[in-house]
Amino acid sequence: MTALVPALAFAAVIGSGLMAGLFFVFSVCVMQALSRLPPEQGIAAMNSINVVIQNPLFLAAFMGPALLGLVLIAAAFIWGGQGSYLLAAGGLVYLLGTLMVTIVFNVPLNDALAAARGEAATELWQKRYLTDWVWWNHVRTIASVGSLGLFVLGFARS
Repeated sequence: MTALVPALAFAAVIGSGLMAGLFFVFSVCVMQALSRLPPEQGIAAMNSINVVIQNPLFLAAFMGPALLGLVLIAAAFIWGGQGSYLLAAGGLVYLLGTLMVTIVFNVPLNDALAAARGEAATELWQKRYLTDWVWWNHVRTIASVGSLGLFVLGFARS
């Protein structure tokens, strides 16, 4: 198992880095650009993004660090080698700050936006999506960057 830990940590670095970059771009570019469009166009673009992003490659990049994080958390207690607790912390930060935030906050807003029509959609977009969804995306960005840093430090010490 100890021989696998560096390889798992390296894979977690790559996956969390990909997700940190994606969430960062949404926080600093994509959502600001969509907010400048008329609401019906911003909603249509976001709904399209939410459909297209559900693909095997994204799922692997998004779920990979979560699964690796679980393994690295377990390995920290079994292996206990140098850097193992940093790797476990990276896994925990990713699981809570990226995966759980997505499931609990971002996805329900995505589903609500996809289901809303007319004025209800515009109101949801302007009053909740462009504030709450974006705020939780900032949390995912920070969590992904934090987990990336912890995975890198743990990998360097493993």
